[in-house]
Amino acid sequence: MEYHIQVPLKKEDIEKLKIGDTVYLTGIVYTARDAAHKRMQEALDAGQTLPIEMEHNVIYYMGPSPARPGRPIGSAGPTTASRMDKYAPALLDLGLAGMIGKGKRQPAVKEAVVRNQAVYFAAIGGAGALLSKAITDSQIVAYEDLGTEAIRKLTVSEFPVIVVMDPEGNDLYQTAPQEYKKS
Repeated sequence: MEYHIQVPLKKEDIEKLKIGDTVYLTGIVYTARDAAHKRMQEALDAGQTLPIEMEHNVIYYMGPSPARPGRPIGSAGPTTASRMDKYAPALLDLGLAGMIGKGKRQPAVKEAVVRNQAVYFAAIGGAGALLSKAITDSQIVAYEDLGTEAIRKLTVSEFPVIVVMDPEGNDLYQTAPQEYKKS
């Protein structure tokens, strides 16, 4: 199926998603990579509030290249999601509704996705320049000292992703190879 969905995500939008669905996201998405996730975990461990609200939001695992003149952002391709696996369950338990990255996730992330009825999307690796065209605004909102790994608030319009882990725990990275072997 193909869906055009507003972000932040609503529960009813997440519930209908199945692995393999193509989704075009429009609205607000936040970026965070390894260093930002580490800082957020340190804040949680210290009993501090996070710099962004998790409830209903989506985090894109991405660190952009510098923007060209007249553009809000440079190349904006996904990074490998497994590097955030040790942090993702805690954020999902705080209400994070979706994640965008590339690659397989650990069982603990899958369990947290199911427990929280969340979703993991994949963006196409190697297509950062093309993906950046769906980003209409980019603002650093936290951890500016981290440079490209700072947390950014992106405004996206028809940002293309694929559901690779749905709220039921179905995982396209597990099922697709099996389907391929059948053909």
